This record gives sequence, C-alpha cells and structure tokens, in this order.
Amino acid sequence: MAQFNITITEELLHGLFLSNGRDEAFSKLLEEIFIQVLLAQSSEQIGAEPYERAEERTAYRNGFRDRQMTTRVGALTLKVPRHRNGQFSTELFARYQRSEQALVLAMMEMVINGVSTRKVETITQELCGKTFSKSTVSALCKKLDPIVHAFRTRPLESHYPFLIVDALYLKVREDHRVQSRGLLIAVGVNEEGYREIIGFQVANTETESSWGELFESLKERGLKDVHLITSDNHRGLVNAARRHFQGATWQRCQTHFSRNMLDHTPKALQPEIKEDLRQLYEAIDLDSARRVREQLVDKYETKAPKAATLLDEAFDDVTAVLAIPLKYRKRLRTTNGVERLNQEVRRRERVIRIFPNEASVIRLMGALLMEQDEKWQAGRKYFDMDLYYRSMDNKEAKDSNPAA
Repeated sequence: MAQFNITITEELLHGLFLSNGRDEAFSKLLEEIFIQVLLAQSSEQIGAEPYERAEERTAYRNGFRDRQMTTRVGALTLKVPRHRNGQFSTELFARYQRSEQALVLAMMEMVINGVSTRKVETITQELCGKTFSKSTVSALCKKLDPIVHAFRTRPLESHYPFLIVDALYLKVREDHRVQSRGLLIAVGVNEEGYREIIGFQVANTETESSWGELFESLKERGLKDVHLITSDNHRGLVNAARRHFQGATWQRCQTHFSRNMLDHTPKALQPEIKEDLRQLYEAIDLDSARRVREQLVDKYETKAPKAATLLDEAFDDVTAVLAIPLKYRKRLRTTNGVERLNQEVRRRERVIRIFPNEASVIRLMGALLMEQDEKWQAGRKYFDMDLYYRSMDNKEAKDSNPAA
C-alpha cells in the first residue's frame, strides 16, 4: 500500500481547530491529500520518482493541469500530473464523485420539473453554474447511467452461499403525484468471504411478484446454490425466496422477531421476555434451543399467550442459523448489516426527500450502492470461508455414507 507524506502548514493546522474557517481548512487538507495521491499514482505509472534514474521508467513528467472537483466540503482545485510519453490515468475523480454527481443530477431534475424548493435551486446553481438546461442534465445522465446499469447487470461469477435481503421505501413523483416506492436490496457473501451488493430494484410494493422479479434476475446473472437466506418475515419476500431458491434455508431475522414478540407481550413483561429471548438466540445447538423454547412457552403461555404461540410457531425459522458453524451465526441471524447500509442510503435520501422520477432513484441509489460495494471489496473480509466449506464437505460425506 502506498504511503504519503503530507505537509501541513501552521496556518492550515491552526484553522482545523477553529470553528471560524474550519470548513475551508478541511477543504484545503482534503485537497492536499488528493494531490499527494495523484503524485503517488503518477510515480507508480511512470516507474520512477521525479528526477530518478531507473530502468523501469516508462514515461516522463510534463507538468500539471488544473482539475475542479466538487465535494461536500467545498470545491477543490487539484493539480493532475501530465505525462510526456504516455497517458496518466486515475479513478480518483470517478470513484469519489459518482454519488455526488447523482445527487446533483437528482436536484437538477427537481428544478427542471418545477418541484424543487428555493434551497434546492440555490444549491444546484452553486454546484453547476448559474444556469443549466435539460440538455445539460441529459448529457450528464448519459455519462452516469451506463455505469450504474453495468453494475446492476454484471455477471455473478462467484458462489454466494449467504444472501441477505431487505427493503426500504422512498417517495417518488409519478404522474404529478407523490407515491411510495420500495427499494429492494440483495447482499451476498461470496466464496472469498467478502460482501457484495449483488442486486437492487425499484418496485411499487413488496409483493411476491416484485421480489420474484429481483430473484429471477439474480439467477439469470449467475446466482445459484444459495445455502442460507436471511430476511424479515414479509410474506411476499419469504414466498418468493422459497419458490426461487428451493433447497436454501430461510433464517428469520431475530431482531425483527424480537419486535414481533414484544408487540404480543404486555408492557410489564417486555424487559423480561427480551432477556429470555437472548438465551434462545445464543443457544449453542438445536437441542439447547429446544429446551429454552419449552421453558419459555411454559413460562409465558398464561401471562403472554400470544407471544408463547408465536414463539412456538416461528421457532424453526428463527433458529435455522444453528445449522451452520458457530462463527458465522451472529452476522447471519439478522439483517442488521443491511440495515446499516439502509441508514447510509437514508442520509442521502433526506437531501432529496421526493425523487423527481424513478430513473433518478436508480441513478442515485445505484451510485451509492456501487461506492459501498467498492468499500467492501477493498476492506476486510466479512468471513473466513474455509471452515464453512470444510463443514459442508464433511456433511456431504456423512450424508453419502451414513454408516461411516
């Protein structure tokens, strides 16, 4: 990994600790960091540092060109290296500005369609210039939309044994009316142990048909042999998962189930039943979980009969995760990982509040999900999958030779 030596002036350092002018100081600091990244990339592509004699050198430096970059901390002016005998290339601008561009595009469309507030119009004018037209928006969309489309339709060449799915709702203006639309998101854990956002779709409602369309598209792109699916208990989602991924185990999200249990429990008993459920979730194996279930049903069948009935009926789905090795259970027994992703989506969605059309939803949400996917791929593994695949091999061997 490249290391950067960043020089900070005393004036800049002083500005970082002052409330007055702090934003400008952070902007300058970010500008300096990005310049150092560009210089390091230039040296890597040339094969030599400035003025260094090296046999690996492939080109020579030829000055710099200024490049404007709009960020949430302000507009930055970066000096991009130029190469005399080759083309300097960097993904810095595309990766950092993808969601920024989608956010601005959504606000610009709001202005053009006459549904924006004065604040939104002011923001877009500051970011995009004093005036912009439909042709400007169209030209920008043509650059970003194909990138998002390629991400949504990319082949799924890895094996994804674990699938976590969830949905959140956004407001979209359609036919001069504001309507609710569901954003369906599918996150897979691949054979290397990294999480990937493998699919998303905008739907009118969370029906079996809409989830079925998303699952069918995932299968057409290469998704197969899913072992465990984690989701909430939305009936349409569950039915679609069982129909499209026959043979996969469905794990009912324990966080959602706890809320369902509390809804069926008298308020005075809720703290107590919440603690008792934790014993069930932390059971080491299925036999232990069954003993805890019997104790809880006996304990609450008189004091909270609806909760006791719900626990008895949902037990197998809530404890499905016990069939896999212990180290994988905590992160697969709930949809909390996707919920945190939803929070990041919500943070940007609040800026728009009402999307001007469905295309802008796909564009902005797609750009955000692409950035999150890139962070996951460049970060730490979510799981070490060696133990899981060894346990699957052992299980298959026992099933094929029961007498062994």
